Amino acid sequence: MPITLPLKKMSRSDKLIAMEALWTDLSADDAKLDSPSWHAEVLKETERLVRSGKAKFMDWDEAKMLLRRKAAKLA
Repeated sequence: MPITLPLKKMSRSDKLIAMEALWTDLSADDAKLDSPSWHAEVLKETERLVRSGKAKFMDWDEAKMLLRRKAAKLA
């Protein structure tokens, strides 16, 4: 079923809200959410970077807030 959104007319904030709504729906049933084959390797690399101090984990709510602030500056 094709879904058409007026992407060119939507603000970045509206796009992020739509994306979050899609993700909430997709992740509602974790058992149905299969990770892509490359995902395990990316996670291992992220863990290595965190252990070495070159990266850090961020709370998801904090990350969303940071992304929204950056999007608002670009809008």
